[in-house]
Amino acid sequence: MTPSHQFADRRPPRQRRPAPLFCEVPLESHALILNLVAAIALAFFFGTIAQRLRISPLVGYLLAGVAVGPFTPGFVGDTGLAMQFAEIGVILLMFGVGLKFSLADLWAVRGVAIPGALVQMTAATLLGYGVGALMGMGAAESLMLGFSLSVASTVVLLRALEERGMVKTHNGRICVGWLVIEDIAIVLGIVLLPALASAASGGDGATPMATITALVLTIGKIGIFVALMLFVGARVFPWLIVQIAHLKSRELLSLGTLTLALGIAWVAYELFDASFALGAFLAGVVLNGTKFTHRIAEDSLPLRDTFAVLFFVSVGMLFDPMTLVRAPLGVLAVVAIIMIGKTGAALAITSLYKLPMRTGMMIAASLAQIGEFSFVLAGMGVGLGLLSTGTYNLILASALISIALNPLLFKLAERLSDGGDKPTAAAAPS
Repeated sequence: MTPSHQFADRRPPRQRRPAPLFCEVPLESHALILNLVAAIALAFFFGTIAQRLRISPLVGYLLAGVAVGPFTPGFVGDTGLAMQFAEIGVILLMFGVGLKFSLADLWAVRGVAIPGALVQMTAATLLGYGVGALMGMGAAESLMLGFSLSVASTVVLLRALEERGMVKTHNGRICVGWLVIEDIAIVLGIVLLPALASAASGGDGATPMATITALVLTIGKIGIFVALMLFVGARVFPWLIVQIAHLKSRELLSLGTLTLALGIAWVAYELFDASFALGAFLAGVVLNGTKFTHRIAEDSLPLRDTFAVLFFVSVGMLFDPMTLVRAPLGVLAVVAIIMIGKTGAALAITSLYKLPMRTGMMIAASLAQIGEFSFVLAGMGVGLGLLSTGTYNLILASALISIALNPLLFKLAERLSDGGDKPTAAAAPS
């Protein structure tokens, strides 16, 4: 009998499994794709339902975020990735607005935008301080609460203006100028936060000279960045875009534009202590007026819309619905500051400048909400020990509610404005 090993030798050699084209990686490493798919799909689903119910799709996007947030059952998204998506959305949106605005537009509304932003921020900060004191918060926490409520959301404001075709109107110019001033003020406030935290904890690093030095350095850096963009970037970047356009490749023109928008935003943040939003806005401003401006704005619109939606999803993910049960009066008081206090301050400053009532109503409605910079400030406050987790959740809850109600406030303002604002070349008083 033939030995069994002889039969074994006659078997065909074992076929080796071909190597995969892509490395096999565990599912956890696909967090970016997983979060992106979940956010976009749920935003589409809830946004469609909201539209069918004749309410703003923004409410649907916010609910999509709540559905994938850590405070509801089921799939939990990565809030860190979501906030990065939101940051990109702010950058692209501010870049797009900069493309539609010239320095002359901004200079024309300086007389209303600068005092308006400062008065409104001061009023909101004082109101927040008062509410915080009534709720038993310390001075530092009350001040942080008010300051976090003082700044409007870039994404919500610009989305509302674009939907109504108001970006290039007189009212729209005032709102954007207002927003730029708030952005600069928030950057300066962020610089002072470590000193405030040190003073609140009894540290010795918050000397008046150290605080003044940090503030002067930040103002100087921002001034240098603005000067470089207006005097150097205004000459170099348009020329660079023209050279890219001569290559006759739509893809390269889009990539070159995104490189400028994202790159300048990063440089502003990393090297000059400015914000991403301010850097992207100035990048758009220096490209305004070139013969490719309209094409650049049109090509980047789908990307801007997508990341703007992701911003609202990220807001919903941060929201703990139980805050409404644990502290309903606190939420109501904070929302009242945003939607009544800030609105009243805006109406006061526009009345002081003898602007029409309908103009004041539209400006007040557009700014009666909070968003991304409020989260940044509140997050820093928690990290520095200035804010408790409960107060942080109050800010998030009021942000979601104010964003959801803002379209209704806009509709009310439009009814009171007798048909809405019409494009005009008139300038605000200076």
